[in-house]
Amino acid sequence: MYFLYLDESGSNTSHFVLLGLAIPALTWRNKTDQITPIKKSYELQDKEIHTGWMLRRYLEQERIPGFENLDYDERRKQVDLERKATLLHISALGNKKKLQSYKKLFKKTHAYRHLTYDHRKNCLNEMADLIGSWRDSRLFAEATDRNNYNLQEAIYENAFSQVISRFDSFLRNFSRPLEAEYHGLVIHDQNKAVALQLTTLMKKFHIMGTIWTSYTRIIETPLFVDSELTEMVQLADVCAYATRRFFENNETELFDKFYGRFDRIPNGPLVGIRHYTGLVNCHCKVCNEHG
Repeated sequence: MYFLYLDESGSNTSHFVLLGLAIPALTWRNKTDQITPIKKSYELQDKEIHTGWMLRRYLEQERIPGFENLDYDERRKQVDLERKATLLHISALGNKKKLQSYKKLFKKTHAYRHLTYDHRKNCLNEMADLIGSWRDSRLFAEATDRNNYNLQEAIYENAFSQVISRFDSFLRNFSRPLEAEYHGLVIHDQNKAVALQLTTLMKKFHIMGTIWTSYTRIIETPLFVDSELTEMVQLADVCAYATRRFFENNETELFDKFYGRFDRIPNGPLVGIRHYTGLVNCHCKVCNEHG
């Protein structure tokens, strides 16, 4: 049995990425235990890793003299004072939209406010290295260039179909030489906007299959979980974000650390990830390897 943890990146960006991290079910506890010391070393135990919020600039940190030399508790205290002052200033200006934007930013980054930008980046690098070291894991992803995709309302559904098809093919191919019956269970980040859509779609796939294949190895419909409580979904978030940033900005620092985990046919092409660009030719390494 393999668990496939799904997460997406890019709600309002040029690319949309849906990515799945697949691990053998029997290794779940061991792999979770490997994540714990990394989070603990940055005092992020019991906190959600959300890559997009971690890699933002926290301007209030830059206004605190000698921030890097303070201990974690003092950093939190000083950042809280700066943020409170910022909200009071914006509130006095009467800009309600800006006030709500800053409140959201401060809420989403509250857990990381004691870490410098370099510390936050180092934490994510350690997690990407960890994923890259799991030779029994596989990554599957669909990266869609929105500028060359006509059916925007179906972008999530299409990406889901592509990722699930690749996961099912992997399970079938992996089973053959072992003369075993490997199956997979899909676990998705809690997303009310797509939960009913994907559950209905998966039921349809089980009955009718897709235009590419029929699913024989995936059981049940997706399970939707709170990513704050599920470390593996958080790692899928790290990979999804880094994959999107690779296609949008050619950022490779995180992406290259786990790139080798995308599924490949032995002595053959890269099949675990596709970069959909419509009729536009792309010469990135994914497109070159995928063919």
